[in-house]
Amino acid sequence: MDGKKMITRKIRLDVEKKNHKEGGLPSPSKALVLLAILGFYPMAHASDIAHFESKIRPVLIESCYECHSVESGKAKGGLRLDDRDAVLRGGDSGPALVPGKPEESLLLAAIRHSDPDLEMPPRKDRLSDAILKDFEEWITSGAVDPRESANGKGGRTGDDFESRKQHWSFRPPVAPAIPATKRSDWSLNDIDTFILTKLEESALEPSPDADPVTLLRRLSFDLTGLPPTPEEAAAFSMVKLEETVDSLLASDGFGVRWGRHWLDVVRYAESNGKEANLTYPHAWRYRDYVIDAFNRDLPYDRFLTEQLAGDLLQAADDAERARLLIATGFLAMGAKGLTEFNPVQFAADVADEQIDAFSRAFLANSLACARCHDHKADPVTMDDYYALAGVFKSTETRYGTWVDSESNNGGKLIRLPELPGQLIPNPSLPKKEVEKLKAQFAELDAQEKAGREFAEKARKEGVDMQKDFNELLREALRILWTRGPIVGKLETVDDNGNALPLCMGAIEAEKKIDSPRYERGEIAHPSGSVPRAVPAIFGLASEGPVPPETSGRLELAKWITDPGHPLTARVMVNRVWSHLFGAGLVETIDDFGRTGAAPSHPELLDHLALRFQEEGWSVKALVREIVLSRAYRQASTWREEAFQKDPDNRLLWRLPKRRLDAEVIRDAMLSVSGELDLSPRPGSLVAELTSQSAGMIGFNKAIPEDLDGSMHRSVYLPVMRDQLPDVLRLFDFAEPSLVTGKRDSTNVPPQSLYLMNSDFIRARAAALAKRVSDKAGSSGERVNIAYQRCFNRAPNESEKKLVDAFFNEPLPEGADPEKEAEKRLVDFCQALLASADFRISD
Repeated sequence: MDGKKMITRKIRLDVEKKNHKEGGLPSPSKALVLLAILGFYPMAHASDIAHFESKIRPVLIESCYECHSVESGKAKGGLRLDDRDAVLRGGDSGPALVPGKPEESLLLAAIRHSDPDLEMPPRKDRLSDAILKDFEEWITSGAVDPRESANGKGGRTGDDFESRKQHWSFRPPVAPAIPATKRSDWSLNDIDTFILTKLEESALEPSPDADPVTLLRRLSFDLTGLPPTPEEAAAFSMVKLEETVDSLLASDGFGVRWGRHWLDVVRYAESNGKEANLTYPHAWRYRDYVIDAFNRDLPYDRFLTEQLAGDLLQAADDAERARLLIATGFLAMGAKGLTEFNPVQFAADVADEQIDAFSRAFLANSLACARCHDHKADPVTMDDYYALAGVFKSTETRYGTWVDSESNNGGKLIRLPELPGQLIPNPSLPKKEVEKLKAQFAELDAQEKAGREFAEKARKEGVDMQKDFNELLREALRILWTRGPIVGKLETVDDNGNALPLCMGAIEAEKKIDSPRYERGEIAHPSGSVPRAVPAIFGLASEGPVPPETSGRLELAKWITDPGHPLTARVMVNRVWSHLFGAGLVETIDDFGRTGAAPSHPELLDHLALRFQEEGWSVKALVREIVLSRAYRQASTWREEAFQKDPDNRLLWRLPKRRLDAEVIRDAMLSVSGELDLSPRPGSLVAELTSQSAGMIGFNKAIPEDLDGSMHRSVYLPVMRDQLPDVLRLFDFAEPSLVTGKRDSTNVPPQSLYLMNSDFIRARAAALAKRVSDKAGSSGERVNIAYQRCFNRAPNESEKKLVDAFFNEPLPEGADPEKEAEKRLVDFCQALLASADFRISD
């Protein structure tokens, strides 16, 4: 690394490190003048740079990087704000700013909250007037920004469409030669060779192996989301490593853990969210389908095909037909604008959400960015977008809500084949109740028809209806809102009132249509239709027009799973790698486009992508190969000399420490306390609610306030948009309206308050205390057993002293010794459950 780069890195680390003593914002570096001396900017601009570093960059880091940076792995709206070029290039709405022209700069409009559709930060108070003035001055003075590309220069291509196709991720993977390394005693497989080569190029050494128990805990958490038992830890040795990995892969816990990763990606939720947060009581079937698919090691190409077009695939029997129909729930799961009055706009928005979800989830590239204009960065045109819009508009999306005062758009459900022992949570109705509902429905239809005839007669006779308008509107709404719930109830039962097995999903629409091309994405400006087609981006045989008698979903699935497709295998390999190493080979997990980051180890990524396909698209085989590598075995010990050369650990000189996900923290508490129910929870809490509105759940006194109360794995907790269980919400659960390949990981005061004050945590501590009391007599034995349960180790000398001091504190005056001892043991167990050691994996 040359001197200029080293100084630049030092300045970057200095400037972007948060200074909590000064309000949590980064403090400006004294090295600003060095930038000018080194030639990054002329000295004449030193004051402008100082203004940026002290007034602008801190706000961007604090308020914007979470959703718009390479580090976060997010570029919402296609916009990144972590380097100069990205800001000028902008996102889906165009350039974020125009230097010298504050009133033409979308960034300023967004932080001013002058446009409701562009408010930043979203769902938060507007930034202060002083900050707004600072941004206005910055833009007026030319928007000087010393930041270089957060992606580096690798992978950047020209702006014409053909050169865009030369971007690294749009070219097919090429089998690389396995490199030679200087050191011959470290690598266990090809993964290690690629990692070691990069380390040696930077004069770095890999870290020593983690101790066996640390490795076992890492494997257990990563593969099943649960800690090993003390007995498993005592029996483990490196000789049994492969046997242990195979056992974990074969356990039901693998599907629970890795299925939840996929549910993050496909924006799984059990309610609609947005303005009309109505429940999706049948969403749980898709959740169970995903868990089962990972446990069965369903080939990944087949897995994707089933989710896009399961209804179009052949089935061997009714059970397989049901499974394939449930798989299409992926397409129905998105948040919808149920309050939209215009059916054309509603259909356009549903198709747009589906295009965005499938392309981000499967390809880490949003094709939906071409709705209003050709893609600003990638080789995707508006015609490509509207060719896909026709595919999804020729699909009937069935999501199962009905019209009422909250929703103007109802959706049917898919009836499943009836199977022995099938769970049907929706209740049956007496036959007389069914007949009564049908009669009410017919009466409402007759009233609506009479009202239309009256209005039409008045119109022909020239009668002024203005004075009766409000009354007519009230009557129309009464009919509409009364009929909706009747339709919803009747759809869940047969003519005799027997409950029907139902699911969300997608089927072929009766009428196949090509979508108009809407200029600027506005339905008021159609300009001819675009034939349905698979985007012709990569020159594959699977691209091009779809048969006129089909929607085109099956053809779309064949394109995505085409062995020559450059993105599909790479994207999934990167997702798997990220879950095991804490960061992807490509940091921007959900963005493989030209606004995303370049891979740290491109040859390794291609090697694994091709191996993934060669091994039959087996996720378990991929995971197995990675966790048996020496790279995965490394200790997480921090090393000064390695950090100085590679502060972000992109070369993988150690395994990073990682805070456990929300579900893993909760499940681990239930596991160590001996309360965890490993059986799948039948159905879902949401399926048992009597109201369609998620907002009404707070009035149901039978449901705990924290929406918990279950002893099953956390994957079975209700996932309602904008109304998550406390433990999920506080510990960075994925936003269920968005494709999320990598969750945030925070350490904030509300988490500590929850761990100290939650009834759920206190109950787990009490159960753990009872468990250790039942196993041991003396205080020392109880402490040791508790440590073994929680951490798979004995307390060290320092911890022993602290614990002894706690238990030997004088009793409060008048306290009952036995009750006080019991309370202290519970307090001690709660302290273990709330500790950093419990929620951080080495």
